[in-house]
Amino acid sequence: MEKDKKTSSSVRPPIVTILGHVDHGKTTLLDTIRKTRVALKEKGGITQKIGASEVKTKEGKMITFIDTPGHAAFSKMRSRGAKVADIAILVVAAGDGVMPQTKEALSFIREAEIPFIVALTKIDLPSTNIESVLGQLEKENVLFEGRGGDTPYLGVSAKTGKGIEELLELISLVADVNEIKANKEDALEALVIESVKDQRGISASVIVRNGSVKVGDSLFSDAGSFKVRGILTEKGGAKEILPGFAGQVLGFEILPEVGSRIASSETAFAKKEEKQNRIKVGKEEVGVVIKAENKGALEAVLNNLPAGAIVVEASVGDIYESDVLMAKSSGGLIFAFEAKASSGVSKLAEAEGVTIKSFDIIYELFEALEALVQKGKTVILGKAEIVAIFPFNNKKIAGCKILSGKISKNTKLLLMRDEKEIGKVRAISLKKQKQEVSEVSQGEEFGVLIEPQLDFAKGDMLVSVA
Repeated sequence: MEKDKKTSSSVRPPIVTILGHVDHGKTTLLDTIRKTRVALKEKGGITQKIGASEVKTKEGKMITFIDTPGHAAFSKMRSRGAKVADIAILVVAAGDGVMPQTKEALSFIREAEIPFIVALTKIDLPSTNIESVLGQLEKENVLFEGRGGDTPYLGVSAKTGKGIEELLELISLVADVNEIKANKEDALEALVIESVKDQRGISASVIVRNGSVKVGDSLFSDAGSFKVRGILTEKGGAKEILPGFAGQVLGFEILPEVGSRIASSETAFAKKEEKQNRIKVGKEEVGVVIKAENKGALEAVLNNLPAGAIVVEASVGDIYESDVLMAKSSGGLIFAFEAKASSGVSKLAEAEGVTIKSFDIIYELFEALEALVQKGKTVILGKAEIVAIFPFNNKKIAGCKILSGKISKNTKLLLMRDEKEIGKVRAISLKKQKQEVSEVSQGEEFGVLIEPQLDFAKGDMLVSVA
């Protein structure tokens, strides 16, 4: 059987991913290859989606490119992009050299165990120093052809077009050497490289490594079973996705995870337990509903939220009435990345006291959320332990000792017992050695009259907060 299977296999287009540091020219390089202008349309100059493009070389050979995002927040998506590919292009700006995401990309490539080509970009700039960059990469254990290793490299310029045709030839050569083959009659081996929910329902960009996806097929994903209702490619509607190609598949019942597998048999998947989404938001935490245009962007946001930001709900698509009601019950905040709210939803949010903050650039979302978290944090000015209790005019005086910081008259205090808050009080009178004072400091003993008169006990703590 193995022999028959190998005999029936044929060469398929290699699947190529482009990885590297942000702003080293990954998308611009791909634009030049496929003769598009995607880079100029990107907000903030950062690739924020994942997709695939088919390119034909001068010799008539096909190559399928996965355009992986460049911003640091999308490291998880880039990792999955490397694993689905047959060949990686490691992009390094010839004037900048090895940067943090260059090393990160190398780790993804090595983990995926795929061959790669180093493309030294921006060689048209005067800052170009190819020898220096090669030396930096060699320190990362990248051994080049002609220098004691087998990793090919070449300089390219997306601006002038220099080296582009040679890069395509090199990709085809590496594909031939590695004998990249598939059989459309084999069991399906495909992966989701993007998923989205819009007016058409749920769809996913799927790239096929082996087997094929046909309209009418009953298939399975991590999210469950579905029937392929339609297929869209770069050229329009299609009946089938062949090995080495990508297409947008319609028919999913549940939004599949980016990087998840598509198979023709349910036995390929282990059943997942549903996660309970009952989230508690602490006092110094910010509860937020997260919305994003697509699954990949949602993952990027969720993987990089600041500490103290608690996600009470996260989903793909535009902002709906249900999102507003969820936010109302959990902090009143919706943070949306490339997701929109209709005028009706916006009016409902205003009426319910829910704030919707929309962002087109991901790091601006993180900065705004971090600012909210910091604003909500309690600043502790001082701590005192209650060591004695004295009666006074039908009230109680707490005899205390300052353990740290200071406590001032009329400041807000938290009455704590076993690290749990009993209530909020104020110090309306502070006395030290029977003298009224305005403030007491670390190490000092004092008596305090608090309002309201909560039921405090020895060992309780008074914490002064700003």
